Amino acid sequence: MNLFQQIFSRADRFTTGIVFSVILGLLLPCAGQVAEVFDGLTNAAIVLLFYLYGVKLSRESVIAGLLNWRLQLMVFFFTFVFFPLITPLLQPLLEPLVGASLFMGLVYVACLPSTVQSSIAFTAVAGGNVPAAVCSASVSSLLGVFLTPLLVGFLFTQSNTGSAEVGLDTVLKICYQILLPFVLGQLSQRWLRNWVSKHKSLIKWNDQGTIWLVIYTSFSNATANGYWQQLEWNYLLGLILACCIILGMTFAATYYSSCRLGFNREDRITIVFCGSKKSLAVGAPMMLAIFGELDNNLLLPLMVFHQVQLMACAQLARLWHLRANKQSS
Repeated sequence: MNLFQQIFSRADRFTTGIVFSVILGLLLPCAGQVAEVFDGLTNAAIVLLFYLYGVKLSRESVIAGLLNWRLQLMVFFFTFVFFPLITPLLQPLLEPLVGASLFMGLVYVACLPSTVQSSIAFTAVAGGNVPAAVCSASVSSLLGVFLTPLLVGFLFTQSNTGSAEVGLDTVLKICYQILLPFVLGQLSQRWLRNWVSKHKSLIKWNDQGTIWLVIYTSFSNATANGYWQQLEWNYLLGLILACCIILGMTFAATYYSSCRLGFNREDRITIVFCGSKKSLAVGAPMMLAIFGELDNNLLLPLMVFHQVQLMACAQLARLWHLRANKQSS
């Protein structure tokens, strides 16, 4: 099985798990003491997720990637400036499609860092600059720990939404739930990095299982609280269209700006994939830390955007992969 097939078989497993978690949360929601147990498991799984991420992340790859500072600056700009800027500007177009509550979910998505695994995987398939992608995606996740709460606090305040208060309590939650486990993982590399390298499949299951658990817990709460009866289903179709609009604009902006600035083919691919994606793995736990709960008006846009970006990036990676093979033959 080649690299391209491996990536998409994993993506299919992840997507299948998400669908199963959604269905389970709709049909067999947890409640009462069981729900409290699942909340505790979710928090523990998130801590373990970031601890193992700290163990996995190579300091050498980050240092090597940082040397390409122009590329890193481009990815940073699109992740933490372009996205949070363009999404509120599109409010007159997007809010009628999705409603006010789900639009704020899109604003939350815009504040998140880039993905790690899928950004690197798609860059590799398409023939991009993989070391730079490793650095960009990893550094983006680390910066997101600090920048995402600040962006959320600012943008939600500007939209007269009082549900996001970024104070000392929020910062402390993020530190002990996300940053502290990551730092401890980095410090544990000396003893655990070889073990983690030998058990990549197990680590992958942990990464994906954490997201499945978060989604099941959130959808259970939504079902128990009657969220789905209140949701206007035409907004769900509008949400898919809104995600396509935002992602399409970002694809165009990342590609043509990197062309105009003289980046080579490999770097352009890396900028497109790392600068256009948003992380479900970071977004869900960050939501818990910032808002104190899993808000389905925020989680649903994040899940939809995640699926849209996977499908769109899969097609782009396939196209660039085929073009590279034609040019080399």
